Amino acid sequence: MLKRDSSVTKIVKPSTSIHSLKRIWQAFSEAIRGSDRDFTQISINKAVVLLAIPMVLEMVMESVFAIVDIFFVSKLGADAIATVGITESVLTLIYAVAFGLAMGTNALVSRRIGEKHFKEAANEGVQAIITGLIISIIIAIPGAIYAKDLLRIMGASTLIINQYSSFTAIMLGGNVVIMLLFVNNAIFRGAGDAAIAMRVLWIGNGINLILDPLLIFGIGPFPELGVAGAAVATTTGRGIAVLYQFYILFSGKSRIKLGLHHFRFNFMKIRHLLSISAGGILQSIIATTSWIFMVRIISHFGSAAVAAYTIAIRIIIFLLLPSWGLSNAAATLVGQNLGAKHPERAEKSVWKVARINMVFLGVLSLAFIAIPGFFIKLFTHESEIIILGSQCLRIISYGFIFYGLGMVLVQSFNGAGDTRTPTLFNLVAFWMIEIPLAYFLAIVADFKEDGVFYAIVIAESCLAIMAWYFFKKGKWKTQKV
Repeated sequence: MLKRDSSVTKIVKPSTSIHSLKRIWQAFSEAIRGSDRDFTQISINKAVVLLAIPMVLEMVMESVFAIVDIFFVSKLGADAIATVGITESVLTLIYAVAFGLAMGTNALVSRRIGEKHFKEAANEGVQAIITGLIISIIIAIPGAIYAKDLLRIMGASTLIINQYSSFTAIMLGGNVVIMLLFVNNAIFRGAGDAAIAMRVLWIGNGINLILDPLLIFGIGPFPELGVAGAAVATTTGRGIAVLYQFYILFSGKSRIKLGLHHFRFNFMKIRHLLSISAGGILQSIIATTSWIFMVRIISHFGSAAVAAYTIAIRIIIFLLLPSWGLSNAAATLVGQNLGAKHPERAEKSVWKVARINMVFLGVLSLAFIAIPGFFIKLFTHESEIIILGSQCLRIISYGFIFYGLGMVLVQSFNGAGDTRTPTLFNLVAFWMIEIPLAYFLAIVADFKEDGVFYAIVIAESCLAIMAWYFFKKGKWKTQKV
């Protein structure tokens, strides 16, 4: 009888598996299309899936954006690559502001959506758009006019200043598309329209991918603009994506519908938005500057060490982007559930996302620990760089599970509107632990490059532990926005 029951079970399993696969496909399709469900009412598992899938795919496309330009520009030579690199270092500050402003926007919009105050959510979104426009104009005018002087200050060669400054002028002069792309997508994510935010980046990147070779190399009827063509292609792609965002926002095809009557300057709302966004901006600046210090310490051991570190970190950042997508899903769920007066559900959602992220990065770390050389060899064939880069990947991967926990918890604080607490985490972890420890281990204790790599693992792990401790205390549940 036992054997018969067992055989029956085996016969039933295939149909059960097919049913499970069908349910998974239905959930995936709904996530990609976009869902109008109330994420504060449906099951937490369903809410996580519907938000996380498009947000992960959005981050994947964001990573492509960073690679496409440098891939085509690299065909133009070292000076063209250097132009992009120097300009990107300046744009980092713009990204920091856009990132922080988006963080504040997401927190405010998601909270209002959770409260079912949809008109107020639209007002919060409009004030964010107005703020982004004002900031971008302040940057654009001097950026476009003084592009050559900026390159000169950054130590660019005479050739770059005289021949390639148009790339910098276009990117800085057109920074409004960067700012609005971040802000508008934060409105969509905060409202729960993650699929729209995903489609926006797919459109922008698709256009950039097509225009890049056409404008850089002058293919067909297109003019040969060289490195400036990359700036035109990127700005055009992002610009069309922004126009699509406004079409969706004004046409009522998202949870938030904007009208011209919403566009009224509200000083108090903008001040409140900036007070929340300031923490996000500082978080980005602290992390960016710490990276600069780490490169400075690494440079003590020669160009090969710097190249190895740069390649390894870029690989890690590229593959961590899906984790940022998961973290953004947690931020939206926290904001909406706090707005709906469901703090315990918000907490459960965070732990659910954190577990998924820890498993994902745990599996990824096994690959980096087992075969790090495989990934480094995709970028270089120089043996010294491969050896050092492999060691960097392997050591930093030891802390991946901590990273998975830390990034979700940090974004959850941000989603609650408490951007100051994770700013403090970053300050302690990166400036008070990582930088001094890297210098001590690498230079004083003579661990050389490995000292820097271990300092990163220790600092990120400390950040995760701090975030876990303060998250468990639960003060974020009473955060007012």
